[in-house]
Amino acid sequence: MSLDRAVLMFAGFVVLVSAFLAWLVSDWWLLLTAFAGVNMIQSSISGFCPAAIVFKALGLKQGTAF
Repeated sequence: MSLDRAVLMFAGFVVLVSAFLAWLVSDWWLLLTAFAGVNMIQSSISGFCPAAIVFKALGLKQGTAF
């Protein structure tokens, strides 16, 4: 798995988990969904993605997602 795909998978996982928790526990979990969205927007503008740094440190290779 490439770094790009791992970041996309992680973002999707965070959104799905937070939506499920908002449905099951509390609407406040939607703040996690908003945080993930804001982080994706800022990383597309700045090129800085904390999740990518972590995945790169874990040894994933860079690649093209599409």
